[in-house]
Amino acid sequence: MSDEIPAGIAMEPIFVVEATYSPDAAETRPRHRPTHLARIAALRAAGVVLEAGAFPDLSSSLLLVRAADADAALAIARDDVYLREGVWVEVRVRPFVRVARPDEIPGSADHPPGAAARS
Repeated sequence: MSDEIPAGIAMEPIFVVEATYSPDAAETRPRHRPTHLARIAALRAAGVVLEAGAFPDLSSSLLLVRAADADAALAIARDDVYLREGVWVEVRVRPFVRVARPDEIPGSADHPPGAAARS
């Protein structure tokens, strides 16, 4: 068995941010949701957030983010209106390695710096 990565596949180190909703999130989230979603959309357009979403039971949200380190990934969540306004009550960050195409990874030979992220 080989550890070689096949051609056309790249491994990108990123971070998973999991944010736990407050028990009253169903009531508090709607008034802050437009601001939250607009920020997530802007971070996606900038290539910082790769994916984001919530579990339907409002237990938690997951964000897949590009960041220099775990503290930078945590700062992305700390700057969100949901955490500032108590919609999220706890945030955890874990390193993660995602399978991607080389052209999806900023700074790779197939995706020079400054090129827009495609996903």
